[in-house]
Amino acid sequence: MHLTHELEIFIFDSSETLILGSFPSVKSREYGFYYSHKQNRFFPVLAKVFNEETPSSIEERKEFLKRHHIALYDVIEECDISGSDDSSIRNAIPSDIPSILKKYPNIKRIGITGKKAGILFDRYLKDKVNVEVIYLPSTSPANAKMKMDELVTEYKVLFR
Repeated sequence: MHLTHELEIFIFDSSETLILGSFPSVKSREYGFYYSHKQNRFFPVLAKVFNEETPSSIEERKEFLKRHHIALYDVIEECDISGSDDSSIRNAIPSDIPSILKKYPNIKRIGITGKKAGILFDRYLKDKVNVEVIYLPSTSPANAKMKMDELVTEYKVLFR
C-alpha cells in the first residue's frame, strides 16, 4: 500500500536533537503520535536516559520531549509499505530534512533509530546534512533481542 506520512513533525525552536525513525507504524498512525505501539520501548528508554518516570499519555510524552529539546520525525515522507514492516518499504520518497535543519538551526545532532532508517537516511539524506548523525538501535518490539539496559546505553550517547 502506498502511504504518505500523516504525522506532523514534532519540533520546537528550542529543539536540539532530531530523532528520525523510518516511517510511522500502524499504531502510531492510528494514535496520531510517534512510537505509540504499546510494546515499543522508545519512551521507556528515554525516561531511563534522563532518570525520569516513563511518560504515558501523548500529552506527557510531548511535554517530556519538549523539556529535553527533542524533535521527532521520520526519514521517509512517502512509500509503499506493508503494515509496519520496515523491510517491506519500497518506492521511498525522503523527508526534506535539510529544510527542517535550515528552519531549526538549534538542532545539533540527528539520531537515526533502526537499521532500515539508517539505510534510507544514508541513501537519501546523509550527504545533505551538516550536523552530527548518530545511528541507534530500534526500540521496536521487532528488535526484542536487545535488552533494555543495552538500549539505554546506546541512547545515552545521543545526549552526552
